[in-house]
Amino acid sequence: MATRSSSRPLGDRFLQLYTDRGELWQSLRVDPPLVISLVCLAAYGLLVLFSASGENVADVQRQAFAIGVAFVVMTAVAQLEVDFFRRSAPLMFVGGLLVLGIVLAMGSEVNGAKAWLDLPGLPSFQPSELEKFLVPMMLAWYMSTRSLPPKFKDLIVCGVIILMPAALILLQNDTGTALMVIMSGVFTILLAGISWKIVFAGITAVLAASPAWYIFLAQPHQKNRILTFFDPYRDPTGAGYNIIQSQIAIGSGGVQGKGWLNGAQSQLDFIPESNTDFILAVLAEEFGLLGVLFLIFLYLLVLGRGFYIALTAQDTFSRLLAGSIVLTFFFYAFVNMAMVSGLMPVVGLPLPMVSKGGTSIVTLLIGFGILMSIQTHKRVLPR
Repeated sequence: MATRSSSRPLGDRFLQLYTDRGELWQSLRVDPPLVISLVCLAAYGLLVLFSASGENVADVQRQAFAIGVAFVVMTAVAQLEVDFFRRSAPLMFVGGLLVLGIVLAMGSEVNGAKAWLDLPGLPSFQPSELEKFLVPMMLAWYMSTRSLPPKFKDLIVCGVIILMPAALILLQNDTGTALMVIMSGVFTILLAGISWKIVFAGITAVLAASPAWYIFLAQPHQKNRILTFFDPYRDPTGAGYNIIQSQIAIGSGGVQGKGWLNGAQSQLDFIPESNTDFILAVLAEEFGLLGVLFLIFLYLLVLGRGFYIALTAQDTFSRLLAGSIVLTFFFYAFVNMAMVSGLMPVVGLPLPMVSKGGTSIVTLLIGFGILMSIQTHKRVLPR
């Protein structure tokens, strides 16, 4: 005799399965569209990394482990209430500054940047990466207690909040991360509804001050990067080598690419930093324009869901923080793509979720964990 459960209509069983999965996602406090998009992006990144690392299985395994840890951390962060981030923002910001000071005093140097901290029994990590959401969190906390749009005196305070960690990171000789921290703060201020007159005045002031910065403050390596951006062939075997080889790889990939593991520039080691900053050149050579467009499509899925979460957030703090996290992620990807293509000077930023690097992956997914917390801890408002 057939049991009652087996006699249920097939449609009802699918509906029950969908409901059970929905309850599972809800109990985990994660956002399914965002998780699925990030998983697809991470999987695509591992595929490209296997080729970019010279088919080094160990590198891919380490990266996969870092991604697994990052997703666990993201899920843990998503369990925290939004009020926790609001209350803890000043303490975490001050703690971040103290850690940056410790890095300056006793940090280790990698690729010319003294930005890494080695602790006994733990893998080395880059504390400055955390500032990409600690700064927006502090700014969101500050501006959520003020009337918006922010007044001039509030902008002065916000400028100090941004410049303190940025200056410490610049002292570590890490221009790329300092730029990201500054932009994460700028995005938060823009989302607060600052007047466009102030925005245009700020852009004008930055452009006007650029020549003076270049002449009097820029370090020799920074000047060299700018000159190389305008003319990579002024030093084709030195400062311009990376970007020249990257452009050759991107151009040779064409529309469909040469095929996975078949890129000449990447497989013959013509592209320096091929598994970190310049991994997009490997992707473009082997998967072509279609492969790059697919990567952009995955980024757009993440950005679209992130913007939806920001737009539907229920309070000022959540909207400012969520919007800044999403815009910073967009800027991260945009700068790397523009840098590798020769449209911007090289600043040493990896391609998010694709380039090799455990600290970058973990900190990125901490940000997305905060986004999920904002989405899944919404209060039921009275009708």
